[in-house]
Amino acid sequence: MAERGVAATLAALAAACGGGSPDADLEAAPDREGHLRMVALLEEVAARAPSENSYLGDRALRHSLSVLESLPSDAPGGLRAHQLFMVGAWELRAGRFEEALAHLEAAEGALEGLSAQARPPSAEQLDYVLGVCHLRIGETANCVDRHTPRSCILPIEGDAVHVDQRGSRRAIPYLERVLAERGEGDPLQLGARWLLNVAYMTLGEHPESVPPEHLIPRAVFAGQGEFPRFTDIAGELGLDSFDLCGSVVIEDFDGDGLLDLIHSTWDPNHPLHFRHSEGDGTFTERDAFGGITGGLNMVHADYDNDGDVDVLVLRGAWLIGDSGRIPNSLLANDGGGNFTDVTFRAGLGAAHYPSQTAAWADYDNDGDLDLFVGSEAVPSRPFPCQLFQNQGDGTFVDVAAQAGVGNGGYTKGSTWGDYDGDRFPDLYVSNLGGENRLYHNDGDGTFSDVAVVLGTDLPRASFPVWFWDYDNDGALDLYVTSYVENTALGRLAPVVASYLGLPHDAESPRLYRGDGAGGFEDVAAEQGLAGMSLPMGSNFGDLDNDGYLDFYLGTGYPFFDGLTPNVMYHNRRGEGFVDVSVAGGFSHVQKGHGVAFADLDNDGDQDVFEQMGGAFRGDDFGNLLFENPGFNQHWLKLSLVGVRSNRSAIGARIRAELVEAGVSRAVYRHVNGGGSFGGNPLTQHIGIGTAERVRALEVYWPTSDTLQRFEDVAGDRHLRIVEGEDSFTVVEEIRFEFAR
Repeated sequence: MAERGVAATLAALAAACGGGSPDADLEAAPDREGHLRMVALLEEVAARAPSENSYLGDRALRHSLSVLESLPSDAPGGLRAHQLFMVGAWELRAGRFEEALAHLEAAEGALEGLSAQARPPSAEQLDYVLGVCHLRIGETANCVDRHTPRSCILPIEGDAVHVDQRGSRRAIPYLERVLAERGEGDPLQLGARWLLNVAYMTLGEHPESVPPEHLIPRAVFAGQGEFPRFTDIAGELGLDSFDLCGSVVIEDFDGDGLLDLIHSTWDPNHPLHFRHSEGDGTFTERDAFGGITGGLNMVHADYDNDGDVDVLVLRGAWLIGDSGRIPNSLLANDGGGNFTDVTFRAGLGAAHYPSQTAAWADYDNDGDLDLFVGSEAVPSRPFPCQLFQNQGDGTFVDVAAQAGVGNGGYTKGSTWGDYDGDRFPDLYVSNLGGENRLYHNDGDGTFSDVAVVLGTDLPRASFPVWFWDYDNDGALDLYVTSYVENTALGRLAPVVASYLGLPHDAESPRLYRGDGAGGFEDVAAEQGLAGMSLPMGSNFGDLDNDGYLDFYLGTGYPFFDGLTPNVMYHNRRGEGFVDVSVAGGFSHVQKGHGVAFADLDNDGDQDVFEQMGGAFRGDDFGNLLFENPGFNQHWLKLSLVGVRSNRSAIGARIRAELVEAGVSRAVYRHVNGGGSFGGNPLTQHIGIGTAERVRALEVYWPTSDTLQRFEDVAGDRHLRIVEGEDSFTVVEEIRFEFAR
């Protein structure tokens, strides 16, 4: 096949795809009534949050204060100490740090002189929580108020050392008291040891001032491999807005050839953010959503095949029972980066279940994208998952029951991939606290759960999940992260134990290597991925353009002691992964959520954006953008356009055959938005290492069962390939430097 050159017009492309005018969607009447209905519903959600949202609301705090105030003056000291502790703990979560400290210290005073029998159970946690409270005050006074690009990144050194040292200095005695009172291996003892070392780092006194018996050697924080350092430049670009947990998707939403960002926070009072790339290294925030607010996760695709990318916003996760029954939002793009909520018109608004995960695929191979939405079921509310079949007219019908994918678990992750090569995408569902599902697509509209048979049902405590081809053998593999179920203090313990090489009872992650014929083998340990890290946000990409996929885990859990480093794993050409978090500057200890890999400045390498922040109001943090320093290797970008297949080309498979130093190899991709919590551009970024040309480039379209092949393709270019055409178009990119 031949190269067509630069001249193909958007109108001709739209006609080839059966889409008519590229602006045809602008002529359609927007669903203004449905949009305003959603805005009104979300305003109600925000109004109810103080009483119904167990993370953002103050009902528990108000109740604890009421109980404290109602205690008689002669109430037993243990009872008063316990209630003071409860008030302080809830104030800490609400971000009222000084008030929390006052009540916790008052609880400490109320315990003085009490016998062991008179002390309440909460007394066992008081020193630990006081230490954590002081640490958080120190973080706020330094990492937040005196933020630098190196703030809160392990090992803490240089200009990241705290200027205002009161918080960490006051935390240390409490943490040392915990260590003195608790035995080796106790969950709080392990957590206190970790936090003590972090506290001394923030003072610039690690390792010399740490008591030898509690020292965590510097080598533990050093990571495993050398790697060029990436620098956080979000603050310099104005992209570091302070939010709670949320997501990010990166895509060219207005068709100008530049990548924009949409990021969210789950706070129902806060808007979605649209950051438009101006093409000169700056980003401008636009009001693109007309009052639509809040969302924990987002997934994107061209659901209506009109040539622009739409966004689904997910809500209600972690809120048990009916309080989590908050509507999701399907936001239709008008082609200019303006979005209308069409949830009700599209048929997605009949039932609302708590969710944070969804995935797009054309499961029935009819040319349009269907949608799986995972629900969080509990015994009292056995909410089913939803499978929305696209009707081809902009509407969906939920067929989960008929298809057999209702699941019934506490769903935290979902991903599609044709693991056995039969052209029909299969579905993996990650259930926290239960068996995971691998739903094999039977090709007749139904699915069969084969997870137990194929040995892919573990870990039971799982969270993010994705299909990918990590070793470039042409067969899809499956990565399933592990988590820790319990919500009590001490969840930090298995992570610390893992870093220290100590035994723990948490499940390890799984990397299931696929054989392409439907079989899997867990190779996580031999690939260097057995460590614990408590991931939530996560995604993958190719940092060094070697053709092998690396991945980043945004870590943490709701409580304030969750100061564990975010983790970047570098893929050593399919032979194992190395933790380069420290060397690469990725080891941030604040909570990480939505992650996206994207070449935001069009310089040929992928940068990494991370939407930061925790679940409680007191745990917001600024977002990060790690600029790629460059690796002097070659690349291709492929924008695939489906004609008989879905316009987004989700599910299409790519093979790039190349020669490096006289040795032939191939790089494989299957088109999707990346990992489990955050979305990469649907344009596929493919590293080709030292090869300047690709000997053969193949695109396989499962829906039409057709293969396109292009010979001798030059690298370092962005290509647009339309299904069925015998030539491609070279996209002329606007390259720029970030406006530092």
